[in-house]
Amino acid sequence: MLAAGVVWAACGLSPSVHAQGTARPKPSEQVWVAAAPPPGGVSWAVLESTREIQRQKDGVTLSRPAFSPKVKALAAKRIKVSGYVMPLQNSARQTHFVLLAYPPDCPYHLNPAPMQFIEVRTVAPVAVKSGAQSFEGQLVLGGQDESGIFYRLTASREL
Repeated sequence: MLAAGVVWAACGLSPSVHAQGTARPKPSEQVWVAAAPPPGGVSWAVLESTREIQRQKDGVTLSRPAFSPKVKALAAKRIKVSGYVMPLQNSARQTHFVLLAYPPDCPYHLNPAPMQFIEVRTVAPVAVKSGAQSFEGQLVLGGQDESGIFYRLTASREL
């Protein structure tokens, strides 16, 4: 029980709420909130409207998207979006990273779904900061190869 309490406390949750089995918190009380879009930007609610189609092959889960009409309308367009940078390079400045919809604040939360992150490549290195950062780039819709990467932002720059 102590270990469970430590896990829940590490994630900012009360172990007593878990132990009591009470109803889930109201949306306004949720720990995670998606990054707000920059002015004129795309909200994560639009990107999250994509459905994920999964299948199993040799014990591996493969995933491909079913894009909503709103998302299809953004294909190959320059968009603005905000999120939390997860570095992919061993450097304080990044040109290739993952932009997450929700803050990566707790190692015990589930991994983001494919419609909750964007693989980003920038034209110039950007500094990784705490909190949400905003970017503009060309949205490439992918994932038909069942790679699980639905969105890419190319030729991007920080706003």
